[in-house]
Amino acid sequence: MTSRLRPLLLLLALVSCRPPASVPTTDASYALGTIGGFSELVNSGVKRLALSEVLSPGEMDRLLPQAQRVAERNKVQLFRESDLLVTDLFPADVAKGKDVLLIYQGSTKDEYLKLKADARQLQSEGRYTGKAREEIARRFGRMLSYPSWRINELLAAQTQFRTMRDFGIRATNVFLYYRDLDRATRFYRETLGMELVADYQMARIFRMTADSYLILVDAAKGMHTADEPKTVAVALLTDQLDEWHAWLGSKGVAPRRPYAARAGSAHDGFVVEDPEGYLLEFERFNQHAENEQLMPLLRDAQVVRAPNSPVPSGLGFKATVTWLYYRDLVAMERFHDEVMGLKQVVDQGWAKVYQASHTGYVGLVDERRGMHRWSEKKAVNVSYILDDLDGWFQHVKTHTLFPLRDTAVSADSAGRYRAFVGYDPEGYYMEFDTFRDHPLNTRLMPYLKR
Repeated sequence: MTSRLRPLLLLLALVSCRPPASVPTTDASYALGTIGGFSELVNSGVKRLALSEVLSPGEMDRLLPQAQRVAERNKVQLFRESDLLVTDLFPADVAKGKDVLLIYQGSTKDEYLKLKADARQLQSEGRYTGKAREEIARRFGRMLSYPSWRINELLAAQTQFRTMRDFGIRATNVFLYYRDLDRATRFYRETLGMELVADYQMARIFRMTADSYLILVDAAKGMHTADEPKTVAVALLTDQLDEWHAWLGSKGVAPRRPYAARAGSAHDGFVVEDPEGYLLEFERFNQHAENEQLMPLLRDAQVVRAPNSPVPSGLGFKATVTWLYYRDLVAMERFHDEVMGLKQVVDQGWAKVYQASHTGYVGLVDERRGMHRWSEKKAVNVSYILDDLDGWFQHVKTHTLFPLRDTAVSADSAGRYRAFVGYDPEGYYMEFDTFRDHPLNTRLMPYLKR
């Protein structure tokens, strides 16, 4: 990368997702600078399409000869657009009566014109509304190389579109179901050293990391039975694999396969089974090309240990990944991008990792490659603790985003929590919760209020 390009990329990283804007005539030099910066991004493959500042026709006439010279230097093409495609990414009047330059290479202009024709066809048929209009906006956003989360933000700024992320994800959570709840409780408390933060007798809540929780449920009283397939794995992220391996070995917990770190691997780890067969993956993500978005997040996460933990000093966990197993990975990516609104931070090809809370991640796995195969029934609830539970419920119900188990948010008769349950496209139970101040939540609530 040249020394000239490096600061430009830093600057344009801050502005490349904004809508085109009008600039006064006296700022023509700024408009040219923007065109130059975006041209470098297009030529380097960072963006497929970029938009110049919006200018009046007269201003564009004066700017265009210089803009063409800038484009030629950067090996890109310009297309003067006097009728910019109207989508819900930007205000409808952002370029009304004005001109904008499309900055592109190859066939991208033809792709843009096809998209514009598709939008006009929908308009002529009176169908440029709802999901059809949203899809046009998403196609335009992808052409502009915006990530899904940024497209979501732009849509939310212009329309009633919302994802779960807009309702405030306080923490992640996963429910597992047991025949012998007391035995499972001892394992997570004494062998793994996790903090028990709430005990409802038929369910026990453990804090795994700063904002990632585990709920062990008596299968005789929960939504699932202990006989259903355990189609889930929980990854416990740690930089202390050797220490955990030694500790678990001293407690008689052996990995399913011998553990050995591999030079140059994206991640290392080993897998054990908990007392009733749920898979726990002790995992370390390494500095690697596929982890470049994840590593800064993990470096920012603190190791969490229970007060008076029985495990050796220093052992704990930084983050968790709840691995889920699917037949149609592409469709499930889209669901997590566009309905849940989560950010994808790792792409392993056959497995994708999304950040939900600060230290709670969800992993989508192609069942043909993972530790589990897809199953119709699954002894797990994937859960999110939300700030605005009622707002999310109403949004899901109004827009029929996914099937709901019940017609209203349920309230625990003891006043400990409120929740509702839905189903993702391949049958995982998704539970959405909020917890209340209650004597049984005395240890839990201070963590959730941080």
